[in-house]
Amino acid sequence: MLGEFEYLILSAATRLGENAYGAAIRREVEGATRHRCSIGALYTTLDRLEAKSLIKTWMGDPTPKRGGRPKRLVRVTANGSRAASAFYAAVMRASRGVSWEANRVLR
Repeated sequence: MLGEFEYLILSAATRLGENAYGAAIRREVEGATRHRCSIGALYTTLDRLEAKSLIKTWMGDPTPKRGGRPKRLVRVTANGSRAASAFYAAVMRASRGVSWEANRVLR
């Protein structure tokens, strides 16, 4: 089973398609969660997802815009898509019949 952050990264990379690389994925995750995403956490998780064969990464060509540094590009594998789909389905099943608005704790 994926973790929440792993799912967020897979979703962001899928949404970005050919434009999926570290900084862009970070912006997507931060936009979706409205929380800061540390570079260290992102790259540690990318390494873990690649070790699980859920993504493939490679270094793109260096660009002058990035001071000659290459981007680490990301592609979600078929296994990654299946794992993200299974995670999403599990969250939907677990959430069935729950209304978070109705269950708010009053302060």
